[in-house]
Amino acid sequence: MLIHADANAFNKVLAAKGTVIVDFFATWCGPCKMLGAVLDKVAPEISYDILKIDIDENAKLADEYEVMVVPTLLFIKDGEIIHRESGFFSKDKFMALVEAYMK
Repeated sequence: MLIHADANAFNKVLAAKGTVIVDFFATWCGPCKMLGAVLDKVAPEISYDILKIDIDENAKLADEYEVMVVPTLLFIKDGEIIHRESGFFSKDKFMALVEAYMK
């Protein structure tokens, strides 16, 4: 499920057990919009939540996690970032990343 979140929701996710994908994006970013379309398609197909964090509304959080490029995805398992991927990529590559890092 896609969840539009803020810093408070993100911090709760880090404190909790479980697996989640975090998408740092910007509304003005072309590649973010393209990846957003991919995430819209795959969200119903995967069993993990995808938190969408707007870097303009959550600049401090983006700085804290050194998000220098958007889009940036963080793959988080039990509160730990296990992988970071930046830029646009296809549905196939996204699913391969989920398969590789989220098991």
